[in-house]
Amino acid sequence: MIMAQLAIFVLIALAISDLIVGVSNDAVNFLNSSIGSRVAPRYVIMIIASAGILAGVTFSSGMMEVARKGIFHPQYFTMPELMYVFLAVMLTDIILLDLYNTYGLPTSTTVSIVFELLGAAVAVSLLKLHQAGESLIGVVNYINTAKALAIIFGILLSVVVAFAVGAVVQFVTRVLFTFDYEKRLRRYGALWGGAALASIVYFILIKGSKGASFITPEMLTWIKGNTLLLLGMTFAICAVLLQLMMLVTRINILKLIVLVGTFALAMAFAANDLVNFIGVPLAGMSAYAVAQASEDPSGLLMDALTEPVQSNTAFLLIAGSIMVITLWLSRKARTVTKTEVRLGRQDEGYERFEATGLSRGIVRLVSSLMQNSGQVFPRKMRLWIEGRLDRSHFRPIPTADGDVPSFDLVRASVNLVVASALIALATSLKLPLSTTYVTFMVAMGTSLSDQAWGRDSAVYRVSGVLTVIGGWFFTAMMAFTVSSIFAAIIFFGRTGAMIAILIVAVALIVRSRRVHKTREDEEQAVEVFNLRKIKDSKAALQVTFDHTGLFLQEVSKVLAAGFDGLIKLDHQRTKEARNQQRLLQRWSNIITANIFKVLRLLQWESVENTQHYSHALSSLQEITESLRDLVMRGYVHVGNNHSGLLQDQIVDLERVRKLTTEILDRSAETMLERAQPDLEFITERHESLRAMVHEHDKKQIARIQDNSSKTRLSILFYSIMWDCLKISEQTTLLLKIFNEPLAPSDSKPGSQNPPEEVTSD
Repeated sequence: MIMAQLAIFVLIALAISDLIVGVSNDAVNFLNSSIGSRVAPRYVIMIIASAGILAGVTFSSGMMEVARKGIFHPQYFTMPELMYVFLAVMLTDIILLDLYNTYGLPTSTTVSIVFELLGAAVAVSLLKLHQAGESLIGVVNYINTAKALAIIFGILLSVVVAFAVGAVVQFVTRVLFTFDYEKRLRRYGALWGGAALASIVYFILIKGSKGASFITPEMLTWIKGNTLLLLGMTFAICAVLLQLMMLVTRINILKLIVLVGTFALAMAFAANDLVNFIGVPLAGMSAYAVAQASEDPSGLLMDALTEPVQSNTAFLLIAGSIMVITLWLSRKARTVTKTEVRLGRQDEGYERFEATGLSRGIVRLVSSLMQNSGQVFPRKMRLWIEGRLDRSHFRPIPTADGDVPSFDLVRASVNLVVASALIALATSLKLPLSTTYVTFMVAMGTSLSDQAWGRDSAVYRVSGVLTVIGGWFFTAMMAFTVSSIFAAIIFFGRTGAMIAILIVAVALIVRSRRVHKTREDEEQAVEVFNLRKIKDSKAALQVTFDHTGLFLQEVSKVLAAGFDGLIKLDHQRTKEARNQQRLLQRWSNIITANIFKVLRLLQWESVENTQHYSHALSSLQEITESLRDLVMRGYVHVGNNHSGLLQDQIVDLERVRKLTTEILDRSAETMLERAQPDLEFITERHESLRAMVHEHDKKQIARIQDNSSKTRLSILFYSIMWDCLKISEQTTLLLKIFNEPLAPSDSKPGSQNPPEEVTSD
């Protein structure tokens, strides 16, 4: 019983930890639409979401039975055996969810807890049958197979349905309101708002009444028996109130819909997913209490856990308070939210995910189907629809603090309404689903329908969606596998095994925090290169020059690191240089995108100046590609354990490196300090480098002729020299370009005024 007491203490501690990591991942479910549309200041969104969580936890009482008897039959297990299962589940859940949070990938806490319970229960059942000498086929008696399969198939079906419904509803809504929705909103926005709010209220009632700790059976029966009446009354009342609101005030009713929807989804998250975090510990405490009251605590079968459970409301509110605190403080929650918002943002910009063969194939297939199917409809209809969906003149309105929404309020409201309706419908039909999967796939469906996945971004967005979906299958597989292994270890190792796994879990979480901090630092470094709140072309131009100075400064550091790793044959050093170079590639892409946006702001005096500035794009790309080639050659050479450079080659390359970094550092300093470029000095150093390369070329030929330098070393030597010369040449060209008079001219008659701000995601 000592182990059981210790297990209860550990389960309580793990429950608190699981609340923290679980909220960090699931916050994306209800924050995505509000934060992506910038419907209100962040603190307002967080207050509304917090209120939804506190309301939702009181509705979660009935869901707690899933952890007790939803996946396995507790009457076949003793209290110690259930403790093995519950400990394995909680330890696996914390490790797995924290891993997803670290890399900013949304996953389903429902799927994770279901497969963890399934894996641990199967492992303990098999071990129990083996020790008893019974057939292992008897494991089917221990597992609630029908329930488990229903949950799995229901979740998979919800993914497809959510994406399809989200895409269709968004298409119809966008055709109705267009991107210039303000005028049309005043005409028939009240009807749309009434339907949206009726859907959300229905969602709150259906989700809430299912397991609320304070709703009586009579109230529940009345709600279910008068659903249509409630929907009709809600629609009529909301439509009238919204119409009056638009006539009397200037309030955007879509903001009200989005904020109410945020509250509803936050409530649903707490009501539906709280069991994923504390359901197992509560079941463990119940099992311990039942065993303590019996004469044979270790041998008593847990038939009592099959009985209905009604959780204490005060206890649920404590759990809700922990969730709210986590919501406000968790940095990983912001990371996960950012992933989904970026995948659905309307504008182009930096893409986190790389294109894959599968994503390219899907995009080509869908593009072909769209082109062929489009011919079925009359030409006039196609032109009319294209006109309604035209967003060429759409300019998102920045918020008071200068941030630009990733998508507008129309799409945000559709996200929330469709997700709420689907979850409510499934709940009323007693169909299992994952709120994460539904909200994510609805958001992706509306993004596709809203043309957020254009030809220049589709392959990257599809790749991101496939990565997230693939992660969901990985969640199920790892949850089942790891929890079964942990359960088996604890089954044999008892207290010692439990403590050992707990130490491993803590070590992994500590390590993941360091990894997340590193990733955050990289993201912040990238954010420096995003243009925000730039209100005139001159400022935008100067900021771009500053960015280029920072870029050249980092190129110098990465170049030195790559040289150092190659010369010392230090694989770790060359790997670090490769990772830094990849980050610089991102910086280069963002600066390039910023330059294009600056060009839209500027009213040039002549075509010649425009061409000068466009040459800067070519120079940036040349520098990036030369650095990539140099670093990767060193990384591959050292990684393949090839022989090191000759001493003479090291001396020659060090001279080349020193002169190249001198040019980079001097150029970066000039740009950052906004000083007049010393073109004479930079040009002289570049010519010195050219002469030096020519001299080293002759010396290398001699080494080849006397056979002291083998083919591989000769190729490496020449490649590095010429890459350094290219970097020097393009850096010198950048300084010459930035020395040109690039001030924008006055607006010409008939020219369009540039937008007030330029931003970049």
